[in-house]
Amino acid sequence: MATTKVPEVRDITRIERIGAHSHIRGLGLDDALEPRQVSQGMVGQLASRRAAGVILEMIKDGHIAGRAVLIAGQPGTGKTAIAMGIAQSLGPDTPFTALAGSEIFSLEMSKTEALSQAFRKAIGVRIKEETEIIEGEVVEIQIDRPATGTGAKVGKLTLKTTEMETIYDLGNKMIDSLSKEKVQAGDVITIDKATGKISKLGRSFTRARDYDAMGAQTQFVQCPEGELQKRKEVVHTVSLHEIDVINSRTQGFLALFSGDTGEIKSEVREQINAKVCEWREEGKAEIIPGVLFIDEVHMLDMECFSFLNRALESDLSPVLIMATNRGITRIRGTNYQSPHGIPIDLLDRLLIIATSPYTEKETRQILKIRCEEEDVELSEEAHTVLTRIGMETSLRYAIQLISTAGLVCRKRKGTEVQVEDIKRVYSLFLDEARSSQYMKEYQDSFLFNEAREFTVCPRCLRQQENFSVLVSPDQQVTSECCNEMVSLEKTLVFAC
Repeated sequence: MATTKVPEVRDITRIERIGAHSHIRGLGLDDALEPRQVSQGMVGQLASRRAAGVILEMIKDGHIAGRAVLIAGQPGTGKTAIAMGIAQSLGPDTPFTALAGSEIFSLEMSKTEALSQAFRKAIGVRIKEETEIIEGEVVEIQIDRPATGTGAKVGKLTLKTTEMETIYDLGNKMIDSLSKEKVQAGDVITIDKATGKISKLGRSFTRARDYDAMGAQTQFVQCPEGELQKRKEVVHTVSLHEIDVINSRTQGFLALFSGDTGEIKSEVREQINAKVCEWREEGKAEIIPGVLFIDEVHMLDMECFSFLNRALESDLSPVLIMATNRGITRIRGTNYQSPHGIPIDLLDRLLIIATSPYTEKETRQILKIRCEEEDVELSEEAHTVLTRIGMETSLRYAIQLISTAGLVCRKRKGTEVQVEDIKRVYSLFLDEARSSQYMKEYQDSFLFNEAREFTVCPRCLRQQENFSVLVSPDQQVTSECCNEMVSLEKTLVFAC
């Protein structure tokens, strides 16, 4: 008899994704805001993390709005990791909105509107309201169905607390809700009087010894005390942007699920701001200034920077954290150069946190953490080789080799990545320096090759194509750009 081969069924209900910063759990600070060398996925950058810890406490305090922070440093020095650490330390109650500078230009709305929506997503409103509920333990449920099978169902629900017991008449809607929640005698439930919503809190401790069929997830709670009818304070946390969308669209809160919120009129925002301030004065609401993180902030132009300058002066403003890896560069849309590509007047408002390159010891520790995150076993020699690659090329390139080396190791049915696996993937995938060298060697073979030779004027540092200089017998040159006599070795020629 032929055997039937049953294909393996993989469980896809829980998919784990490993991201570039999925190993970050916080900033790795102690109670005195002093950074630990290795903690919560963070390694090194002690001064930067100490400064970020002060910013974190300022955000948690919630009373200071309109502050802006710039995290500046070389590529691969942990700028985004620090921002993610701040987000993890804040927890779910504080709004954290992240976007890249280039996103502003790809949305189907004006740049200032996109920034306005990002600002208001980062401001939370904690709304408090009181509702009347009925809370008690179910003693008995009686449901009478008509003998003919047609007609309305009627029933009675008996609830009790430690002090009283009451019988309630049930309508058709309440009977359906009880059946949907699978409520039975011995359950502790709450009923919202305004909406009729039934919530099951758990099973009463008095029924803990009953021989009923119950799962391992069954939760036992005490029988409620006092009266059955109580007033309960309910807290909802929403962002200002969600309130804007609900009040500016005819479909109300359903517009939040459509994704395309479109532009929102300033009049709607002004009315919402006035209402939120009124709720705050009455004690009904509390404003939670969150964090807006803009990565690659040098991609913004003068119009966006001008808007940020004005927006930071508003009372309803989150803490703005920006990150960039640029030095002195041109501000987008202008011919003016500025540090980090940010206008000087905005730079004057910023608290600047600098990040520095990782040492060899710190690089080794980061690679070890990433190996644990990606579930890859490395031998001691392979770890040493990978660390040296990270120091000579870049940390990001070395991190990319971890999972690829792990795949090569599994292909040869190994359990631990060896030096040979690292060498193999190193030869397969080029780093930036080797790729640039390859392009220089074979640039004539590529289509649309536009590599040209430029000379930089040593006087004004202006780039000139086909720059001509006059060389005198004493090795002095006169630049055509500034008519300046300079030494020949100061004239810089490079390929672009």
